[in-house]
Amino acid sequence: MTGVRDGALVVSLAAPPVDGAANAELVAAMAQVLGVRKSDVAIASGAASRNKILDVAGLAPAALLERLGPLASE
Repeated sequence: MTGVRDGALVVSLAAPPVDGAANAELVAAMAQVLGVRKSDVAIASGAASRNKILDVAGLAPAALLERLGPLASE
């Protein structure tokens, strides 16, 4: 996670955007940061775009913001 821009979390990935590698890395990274299983994180929209919306199962918005910590308040 590198910060927040225009109200969106900015995440830098090492994986190339080929064959879903970057999407898989994003899901794994967000699951680790949020302390949930990878299966609880899904790309709700934007799978083929730079901008994505994620769905995190079983985590209330307030808990999500708390787990993101300082990044969520930038």
